[in-house]
Amino acid sequence: MKHCLIVLITLCFFRFGLLASNESDDGKVNCNDVLSLEAQRAVGGAVAKLGLALLEKLQPGSEQPNIIISPLSVSLALAELALGAKNKTEDKLLEVLKAKELPNFHETLSCLQEQLTAKAVKMASRLYLIPDVRVNQDFVDRALNLYKSEPAHLTSIEEVNRWVEESTKGHITNFMSSLPPNVILMLINAIHFKGEWQSRFDSKFTVNDIFYIDKKTSVKVDMMMGSKYPLSMFVDRKDGTQVARFPFQGNMSLLVVMPVPAHGNLSNAAAKLNISDMYEHFQSEKSMHVKLPKFKLQYKQDLRQVLTSMGLGLLFTGPDLSRIAPGPLEVSGVQHASSMELSEEGAEASAATSVTLVRTVPTFAVNMPFIFALVDDASYMPLFLGMVTNPNPGATTEQSDDPKTETKSIMMPSKVSQNDGTMNDSPHMENMLSYMLNMWKETVPQQFLRHQEMEDGN
Repeated sequence: MKHCLIVLITLCFFRFGLLASNESDDGKVNCNDVLSLEAQRAVGGAVAKLGLALLEKLQPGSEQPNIIISPLSVSLALAELALGAKNKTEDKLLEVLKAKELPNFHETLSCLQEQLTAKAVKMASRLYLIPDVRVNQDFVDRALNLYKSEPAHLTSIEEVNRWVEESTKGHITNFMSSLPPNVILMLINAIHFKGEWQSRFDSKFTVNDIFYIDKKTSVKVDMMMGSKYPLSMFVDRKDGTQVARFPFQGNMSLLVVMPVPAHGNLSNAAAKLNISDMYEHFQSEKSMHVKLPKFKLQYKQDLRQVLTSMGLGLLFTGPDLSRIAPGPLEVSGVQHASSMELSEEGAEASAATSVTLVRTVPTFAVNMPFIFALVDDASYMPLFLGMVTNPNPGATTEQSDDPKTETKSIMMPSKVSQNDGTMNDSPHMENMLSYMLNMWKETVPQQFLRHQEMEDGN
C-alpha cells in the first residue's frame, strides 16, 4: 500500500517599515535532554488538541467534501511564528498551541520533528525574505536551529512554487498564483509521508463497492479487502463510535473512527476524539475481514477565519512580531494545502496472502463517512487528521437505501459493558455473524471465495 500525505502551510507578512537587525546567540538543541517519553506525549497531546480544534471548526462542503489537515504542520508554523512574537501575541500563540504549561515546548517539538524525519516522513521548511530587507538575525537563527527553516531570497512566485513541488515530490503544483502585495517574508512548511502497511492488501481482491455518503445517497469506490487482517479495534458505546488501528511499518498508524450506525454522527465524533485515550483502549490484534476504500484526495484552505475564531485574530490586525523585525508587521493569511493517497503497495504472491475463510472472523467495513488520523505511535502526535464523507468525489452519486453494512451487523450485538464506557466482544458475538458473512460474500470477488474454499479443503 502506498500512503502519501502532503501538506503545505504558508504564513505571509506585510511590511509597514523596517529597521536594522539585531545579532543573536546560536543555540543548538540537545535532544537527549528534552525528549523523554513523557515530554513527547505532552507535546504530542498539544498538537492533537490543536488539530482536533481545527477539524471541529472546518466543515465539509460540496466543493470540498473531504478535509485533510496536518496538525503537526500548523503547529510548526505557529510555533515558528511564536519565536518572533512578544507580549499578548506570544501568549495567544502559545495558548492556541496548548503550550503555555509545557516546559521546553520549542525544544521538544524540534526534537520530535527530527525524530520523525528518521521514519517515512519528509519535512521541509523555508523562510523566504525579500532582498535588501533585513530581519532580526536572532529570529532567523532560532528558526533555523529549532525548526530547520532555511532562509532564502523571495524573488518570484515561480521559485516558490518550484520549491513546493520539489518538497512534496510533485504532489502539489502551482501552490500560489501570485505573491501578496507588500509581502516581505513568507514561512512555508511542507510535509510528505509515504508508508507501507505492516499487513498489505492484495490488489487483485480490490472491488468496486458501495460507500454510503448518507442514509439515502451512495457512491461506488474501489474497496480494498483483506481476509483475516490483523486489526486492533474497540467500540465506544458512550460516544457511539468504532475505532480501528491500521499499523504502518516504522511505528506509525492510521486510526479510523466511524460512528456506529444510528448511534452517532461524524460531527459529534470529531468533538469527542482523544487520541491518547484511543491508544489506551486498543487491545491485541484480532483477525478480521477488512474493507477499506482507496482514495486520492486534495484539500486547500486559508485558515485565517478558523484561527481568528480560535483567538488568533490579532495576528491579522496588529500583532507584536517585533522579534522578527522592529516594525509593524501583519500576517496576511495562513494557506494550507494537503494531499492524501491511500492504496495497496503492490501485489504479493497469492500463497503469501492467501488465508482460509473462517465463519467466526468478524468484519470491519469502512463504507460510510469516517474520521482518520495518521499518528506517531510513540508520541501519539497526529501528523494528519481528516474527515472523509466521499472518497470518490468525481463519481456520480446514486440513491440507496438506509445502509445495512457488515460493520452494523457486527457492532450492534450485545456487548459486555466496561466501566470506561467501552464495549468488548461478548461470548454471544459468534452467533450474530451468519447474516454478516452472507452479506460479505455478496460483495467480494468470486475468485477470492473460490480461493478460500480451496484453502478450506486442504
